Amino acid sequence: MDEAHRAAASGRRELARQRYEGALYLLRDATEATAASTILRRVGRTYLDDGDVEAGVDCLTAAHAAATACGNSSEVAHTVNVMAISYVQRGLLEEGRQLYEEASRMARLAGDERLIAMVEQNLGVIASMHGEAERALEHYRDSLDRYRSLGLLEDVARLLNNIGLAHVRLENWDQAARTYVESHALAKACGDGWTRLMVEVNTVALLIAKRDFTNAKSACDRILLEAGSLHERRLIAEAYKHAGVIARESNRLADADSFLRMAYEEAMAREDLLLGAEIAREQAELFLLLGRNRATLQALSLSHRHFSNLRSQQDLADIRRRMRLLEQRFNDAVEEWAQNIESKDEYTAGHCQRVADDATAIATDMGFDESNLFWFRVGALLHDVGKIVVHSDILNKPGPLTPDERREMEKHPVAGVELLRDIDFPWDVFPMIRGHHERWDGHGYPDGLAGEDIPLAARILCVADVYDALTSDRAYRRAFAPREALRLMQADMGRGFDPDILAVFFRIKLADPAVMRAAATPDALADAPPHAPRPSQPRPALPS
Repeated sequence: MDEAHRAAASGRRELARQRYEGALYLLRDATEATAASTILRRVGRTYLDDGDVEAGVDCLTAAHAAATACGNSSEVAHTVNVMAISYVQRGLLEEGRQLYEEASRMARLAGDERLIAMVEQNLGVIASMHGEAERALEHYRDSLDRYRSLGLLEDVARLLNNIGLAHVRLENWDQAARTYVESHALAKACGDGWTRLMVEVNTVALLIAKRDFTNAKSACDRILLEAGSLHERRLIAEAYKHAGVIARESNRLADADSFLRMAYEEAMAREDLLLGAEIAREQAELFLLLGRNRATLQALSLSHRHFSNLRSQQDLADIRRRMRLLEQRFNDAVEEWAQNIESKDEYTAGHCQRVADDATAIATDMGFDESNLFWFRVGALLHDVGKIVVHSDILNKPGPLTPDERREMEKHPVAGVELLRDIDFPWDVFPMIRGHHERWDGHGYPDGLAGEDIPLAARILCVADVYDALTSDRAYRRAFAPREALRLMQADMGRGFDPDILAVFFRIKLADPAVMRAAATPDALADAPPHAPRPSQPRPALPS
């Protein structure tokens, strides 16, 4: 068992499992059930460290059964603690926290000081993932005092690495650097190769934060060489992520693409959602530099989904912060793409932005929540993306379109959906893009849907889209004044538009002083029906 422990500490987990299994075969009777539980638990932990969660959980289940059967409450608590680690590793933070608290209660009843220290350390990790660095440090200091009093230098080394991370979150750079130095020295003295490499990985992150890319690259190259020979997948994923960021910031964009792609594959092989989300966001930054708008949206959407999965377990402050940054970047990328769409059509400059503004105002009035509003606006900004496939001569023709040209133009809603098909949007924007030219009376395109068969978001977008078309100059006519455009739309109420949505739009526009000042016929909208949204109108609550 000592040989197995040393092998695991040096990263040779396959050898560790062989030694543990050899020890297991040497057990002879029921009095050694506690030793069996310990062996199974440690084997399970090696599988978790390899990213093989299924095998790890199988071993932990057997370890828990053995410890329970022999009535060893301390060993049961140890097993529960490692089970909690398996949940946290997969992003199931709330389930992990509950198991840690159960392990802590059992450890205190059993008087197991080392386990109490381990659980405090793990609760500190949870606090850190909440973005609560100060609270994490409180748990870590409690744990550190216990480890030091027990003379457990290997555990002290691992904990100091976590303390360094907490100082980085608090931007205590010098304190973080000193802590990493102490952790590294202890890990090296104890022969703990995994912790030593993890400290080096985190030191690279510190160098990147200081923009010392030369030293960061040298350190990262050394880590990848050593971690690769030990098959340390988590360390490899972290190091590839840092290597990708260093390459991106050093303008080696092809290298950055390769490193970040390998980092994401390693993270997902371990089911590490937090690391996967961070890597996807770094990929999005790279794709933005490369001008690859579609890939940028794809990476940001992927990152958003991973962060959402984590947030669904608990309201994590750190994830909220990352989500706000992510949504802003997503919005920036979509706006840039919208400008590219409009650059093909000289008469629609600003069209996507104006339509998004008006459509979002309607959706807000109708009760869309904040999260859905963000993605609704993304869909509105991208509603004409399919025009990229329409020839510029047709888009800018100064006169009526021929039937063939009209058919070509009417392909853009379906083309837009196809262009974005590979992007896993957190909110279903595709019905908006496909359906924004459907008509309430069923005479629209591409599917000829009618009434409430047209998706709600598309009905809203249709109103905003037509209004902007009417109030914008075209090659074949001048723009209508705002109130004149509303009068024309009123005449098509119940045929082209959902009457209730149009009534909401009237109310919003007629409360706008700029619209009221604009020239229009004297009786325009004097008798606009005071429709309100139907009580039974479905509200968007689409799953992320």
